[in-house]
Amino acid sequence: MKKLFAKIDKPLLIVTILLCCMGLLMVFSSSSVTAILRYNRPTTYFFVKQLIFFIVSVLGGLFILYIPTKWYKSISWLGIVGITVVLVLLLLYGKVTNHAQSWFYVPGIDIAIQPAEFAKTFLIIFMAVAYNNLYKKKNVSIYSYLIPISMAVVLGLLIAMQPDLGSALILVAIGFCIFISLPLKKSNLPKVVMSLGIGSVILGVVLLYSGKDILNSAQMKRFQFQNPCQRYTEDTGYQVCNGYIAINNGGLFGVGLGNSTQKYSYLPESHTDFIFPVLVEELGLITGILVIIAYIFILYRILKIAKSAYNLRCSILAYGAFWFLTFHIVINLCGVLAILPLTGVPLPFMSYGGSSTINFIAMIFIVERVAIENNMTKYNLELKKLAK
Repeated sequence: MKKLFAKIDKPLLIVTILLCCMGLLMVFSSSSVTAILRYNRPTTYFFVKQLIFFIVSVLGGLFILYIPTKWYKSISWLGIVGITVVLVLLLLYGKVTNHAQSWFYVPGIDIAIQPAEFAKTFLIIFMAVAYNNLYKKKNVSIYSYLIPISMAVVLGLLIAMQPDLGSALILVAIGFCIFISLPLKKSNLPKVVMSLGIGSVILGVVLLYSGKDILNSAQMKRFQFQNPCQRYTEDTGYQVCNGYIAINNGGLFGVGLGNSTQKYSYLPESHTDFIFPVLVEELGLITGILVIIAYIFILYRILKIAKSAYNLRCSILAYGAFWFLTFHIVINLCGVLAILPLTGVPLPFMSYGGSSTINFIAMIFIVERVAIENNMTKYNLELKKLAK
């Protein structure tokens, strides 16, 4: 373990842990009132569950550090097929909550699993392995490169049918960003563009005749996201406007930890989607800016690791993690600030949620494994140079 930790990206790990600790603190503060008034639970209910999720995620992450990325080949197809089957079963047997059939509830232990979050991680691993294998082969048809990206479309369609448009768009966007980053020959680009265009038309037809409402009435209202305080009586206007009030109340230095007024049922999702406004209200705008800077630093370190990778598999794993976190951060913060429609996307390392927490931390540890392999390869290359 000491040898592995000597090769990880320590700044990335330290800042991530600090953000997670901040998230645990804010989950406790923002959910204490909600736990009692809305769920009739103890004040520490959500904090204890989030702490358990964090501990499980870290233990799983330590296991990930030991697994060479070349072994992902044996689990990538199993993972992508498995999550596809689970998403189909979810449409048949999942429980509807907040107008979406997105969760499996585990009886007896009061835990809900959201397969869409795991689909993002499995897609990144699958695309990394598949494109690395294709890149190694010679005289491979350009159309072979469309097979992995087509899995993003399939998974995105299944998630959109729940309907969970936010997660579906993020998953498809991750797949698309990975695809356009591939080292393809320029002569093949017209074929790729034509194929993607045909695929988009087919997807549109499938959605049109699927018999499922991709957007229900509650989600359609989310596109009316501007001027939220003028729509205070509407769901999206009410939540975002109260988020504005929380941020305004906080000022530069905040009203003090635990002293938020907006968490008293004014923000129904204060410990999940709207945890950032509560953070600013209690700890101030300066702390909020520092959190954003921490996110930028994490993304910078991941991008640096991706660019330093010695093979396409590791590069895609890191780039996938970069886009995974970027889309979540941008969509959550822009949603609570009424810059984009509100989609219910969690803020990485801060928002309450078991499935999201497990996958965010798992992706960080996968990136750390890439960093380890980068350093090991660099060390071996330097040894070869000295041996000559």
